[in-house]
Amino acid sequence: MDNHWITTPVTADLLRGALDVERTEYGVLPHRLPAWARAQCADPQLAMAEAQPSGVRLVFRTRATAVELDTLPTKRVYVGAPPRPDGLYDLIVDGRLAGQGSVTGGNTLTIDMSAGTAERHSGPSGTLRFTGLPDTVKDVEIWLPHNETTELAALRTDAPIEAAADPDRRVWLHHGSSISHGSDAVGPTSTWPALAASLGGVELINLGLGGSALLDPFTARTIRDTPADLISVKIGINLVNADLMRLRAFTPAVHGFLDTIREGHPTTPLLVVSPILCPIHEDTPGPSAPDFSSLSAGRLRFVAMGDPAERARGKLTLGVIRDELARIVEQRAAEDPNLHHLDGRDLYGEADFAELPLPDELHPDAATHRRIGERFAELAFDAHGAFTDRSGSSRRSDGSG
Repeated sequence: MDNHWITTPVTADLLRGALDVERTEYGVLPHRLPAWARAQCADPQLAMAEAQPSGVRLVFRTRATAVELDTLPTKRVYVGAPPRPDGLYDLIVDGRLAGQGSVTGGNTLTIDMSAGTAERHSGPSGTLRFTGLPDTVKDVEIWLPHNETTELAALRTDAPIEAAADPDRRVWLHHGSSISHGSDAVGPTSTWPALAASLGGVELINLGLGGSALLDPFTARTIRDTPADLISVKIGINLVNADLMRLRAFTPAVHGFLDTIREGHPTTPLLVVSPILCPIHEDTPGPSAPDFSSLSAGRLRFVAMGDPAERARGKLTLGVIRDELARIVEQRAAEDPNLHHLDGRDLYGEADFAELPLPDELHPDAATHRRIGERFAELAFDAHGAFTDRSGSSRRSDGSG
């Protein structure tokens, strides 16, 4: 290696959006749930989702014109499905997208959805490289792939780096499903929460957990214990997908989830968001399952396996969940003026589905992520939104509400 490179260890103080950093044999692995929370659930789907660094970015200040990052990605391979593209890294310089790149190779996780199995295979690490940056002091962010587990080994630059200054912006913590995680978005700054955060001028902590927005108590406690100025929880689709609970359990679980958040954030603006439109589950309960006939044709789509008649026995549909969330928030807001509700169909509804259908019947494509992000920013951050800064100051609070 040329001797002009300066190597900087990747440490937690260079990372934003991660709630824990695990030291591994290779380097460090950012996590979006703390170790104590991960220890309370052995679900492999959750383990995969929380270790995918959606919203996690390296942030530093430098006048370097070249940056290298050694990483060890873990790629997902689905048996019978077309290959997935390599995860994308977004380079942000002084707030603007300045480059994109990928790292080939890495470990692989081969998933056979028809057999319900997954196998891991080791692979080589790689190097991400950005060159031609302006020779001026600047703030640099490297957003890690939102959908690809990424271990970080070494950061190299051709000039010294220092920790970036406090951004002096409010922190927005958002929890949701794979849609919030960023499924089918183009890149890490193109997920709808990242777009909304940029438009709203806030710092994002994204707890969108693919397949895992299931009202888990440890997730509520994680939100409770994480400093934030704004909080939103998007509830519904995964509960139907998994056919996890009935209405009798759902209502007290939502109350308990919100009660726990309020223990740590008693007056923080808290926005409850119901599901966006998803026609296969509007009136049909889960579970949902892959259509393996379409998979063999090179296209992944999902189908609803429930029976609409089962709603009478308390099975959940998106329509049932929306109605109950609206009722719960209205009931609680009588004593909690900082609790708000947003109908997910205001982010993506019937007219949007007609124009931009869900390619696999569950997840939005890149254009729809942009629309949802823009709509959320308009509805939450505008002059009448739940997240409007009525203090006239952009400074963070201490997170206690």
